[in-house]
Amino acid sequence: MKMLPDRTVLTVLRHNQLWAIECAGDHFGHARDKEEVKATANKRARQMQDGGQACLVRVIGENGYFGG
Repeated sequence: MKMLPDRTVLTVLRHNQLWAIECAGDHFGHARDKEEVKATANKRARQMQDGGQACLVRVIGENGYFGG
């Protein structure tokens, strides 16, 4: 079986009427514009990957579906 490295998951979602990034229970990067928040999440993920940390960005609610 192939072992996958632990990876950090950055989730873009709705939080307090805004879009935000959630990581390990913390919410940050709040903005009204979803695309702005997605760009911030991808930038953060790139920084983490450049530092050697595997990372994943996912979006919840992008097409009106807010399931977990």
